[in-house]
Amino acid sequence: MLPQNKFQDVIFTIFMAFVMVYAMICYNISLNVGGMQNFIFLAAFKEMLIMLPVAVLIELLFVGKLAQKLAFRFVTPGKDPMIMIILGISAMSVCLMCPMMSLVATILFKDAGSEFIAVWLQTTVKNFPMALCWQIFFAGPLVRNVFGFFVNKFSRKEIIECKG
Repeated sequence: MLPQNKFQDVIFTIFMAFVMVYAMICYNISLNVGGMQNFIFLAAFKEMLIMLPVAVLIELLFVGKLAQKLAFRFVTPGKDPMIMIILGISAMSVCLMCPMMSLVATILFKDAGSEFIAVWLQTTVKNFPMALCWQIFFAGPLVRNVFGFFVNKFSRKEIIECKG
């Protein structure tokens, strides 16, 4: 289920950003400490306070529409199967968000100094495969299914209330 109006788009974006940002923060902390450890799951929430609003703003103001435009260069709504449309938009979102969020993380959390460009590029290259796989195989399906469940549940409730 994809958003059908602006309100749904904002809710969907917040939910998707939460799932993506949390996973990517956990991933990056685990890279920094040499592997996954239990403390990471709680430590990630500290960075979430900064990174989640940044991700939501970037997605709503810039990436959402651009990802669709780029995806629609190689998939056609109404002609191609819906899964191809979803995968195209998801892939383009990662292609845009990963370098931007890696830039923000480099500025805020890395002591890059004169090696800023190199650290940003390295961060992007390390994050991209994880972000793409997490989005395509886990976050995307999870968020679309949970979002669809709630949209359907509230849609049915509104229909029942209107009839009653």
